[in-house]
Amino acid sequence: MYSNSSSNSNNGKPSEISAMGSSYPADEWTNATQAILSKTGRNLLHHPSHPLAILKDIIFKEFPTFAHYDALSPVVSTVQNFDSLGFSKDHPGRSKTDTYYINESTLLRTHTSAHQLQLLVAGTQKDAGLLKQAKNGDKAPGNERFLVAADVYRRDEIDSSHYPVFHQMEGVCTFSRKEIQKMIHEASAEKESAGPSGGKTGESNVNLSQAGLGNRVAKLMDNTIIGSSNPKQPEHAVDEVAFVAEHMKQSMNRMVIQILTKAMAAKKSSDGQTSSSTNGDAEFPVRWIDAYFPFTSPSWEMEVLYQGEWLEICGCGVMKQEILDNAGMSDRIGWAFGFGLERLAMLLFGIPDIRLFWSTDPRFTEQFLPGQINTFRPFSRHPSCTKDVSFWLPSTGGFHENDVMDLVRETAGDLVEGVKLIDSFTHPKTGKTSHCYRINYCSMDRNVTNEEINEIQEKVRDRMVRQLGVTLR
Repeated sequence: MYSNSSSNSNNGKPSEISAMGSSYPADEWTNATQAILSKTGRNLLHHPSHPLAILKDIIFKEFPTFAHYDALSPVVSTVQNFDSLGFSKDHPGRSKTDTYYINESTLLRTHTSAHQLQLLVAGTQKDAGLLKQAKNGDKAPGNERFLVAADVYRRDEIDSSHYPVFHQMEGVCTFSRKEIQKMIHEASAEKESAGPSGGKTGESNVNLSQAGLGNRVAKLMDNTIIGSSNPKQPEHAVDEVAFVAEHMKQSMNRMVIQILTKAMAAKKSSDGQTSSSTNGDAEFPVRWIDAYFPFTSPSWEMEVLYQGEWLEICGCGVMKQEILDNAGMSDRIGWAFGFGLERLAMLLFGIPDIRLFWSTDPRFTEQFLPGQINTFRPFSRHPSCTKDVSFWLPSTGGFHENDVMDLVRETAGDLVEGVKLIDSFTHPKTGKTSHCYRINYCSMDRNVTNEEINEIQEKVRDRMVRQLGVTLR
């Protein structure tokens, strides 16, 4: 993945980086490692029997009138990833400690929202090259409605639920203002003919058959208020925002109920119970919480009560009008949502370690079938090996924990199960700060020897000195 040129290299660092078949000049921002770049072509979402692809396909089917994208390149510009969405110049997400940069202007996307403006513009400008990548594109030929499923990259901690590469699902739905007013009028007429309805404040049973969204029922708990703490945008009328927000929440309810109904049926089947009680009329408590995102306002997070615990599903909201204006869609208003597939898939399939999604072990890959949610059957748990490493932080500063995580993962690959800071203190006389990290090595598919891990640990220690400037203790 790295291409070194002796004429341009600087202190042994690569002068070029190759990603997705293209070469890019490296600079002082470059921090995308070979271990990370090697993941860009794995395309887990394109394997129909992979749990992530199964979940992706279930969600795609829940939005039959949307264009579906699942093959967009992870290499994007800083403009796409940050500027087009209104991220401030000092937003922490732009930091090298959080993001994998190929160079100062190019990076591996940190979220699927990086494609929002790109796809909206493709619709208004009839970009055939991009539009033809859509599955189901004839249902939304102008990209007025679309889903994006893709791998995203963030520098992060190492444990059983965090991995520097994960997958997200993005949804965007826009309406012309004429459409909105027409549907508001129709809904008002229908409500008048139905008469008043009762119910407790902040709770309602929402019929998802409205606007063609199905026939299940969700017990909705929504005490959020569009106001000063979660405001509408000045470009939007009150009734427009109310309609868009309601349509978005109904759409999310339908999607989640469909997924959880399948998951509950799978769990009952694995427990030897009948699935007759998991029919399409089941109730699922859903609650909405005020949130903040740079590219939506008002914004919410959605949670669902599943197996006795509140599960955070997604973040969503009314799209910033500036994004639609920049796409040449000033006459439209829209909503958007986004969430991580791994977290939901781990719960639905009962997968205990996020590294398993990258496993090629047949004992994992052969457990799943396209279109089906079934409970993962654990295979042999191999013994782990724990090693500690202590060091003094460099006096010059610039140290960040994510640098440790990247270094360990680059050296040990998926043999590393977890890395945790277990001790930190500052010497009272010298003022130097010491950290001690515990590294847990454990293979998912074989036994590892102490000699093998000792060799890896020595490489980790050596690279910490050379690359992080620390002093070992």
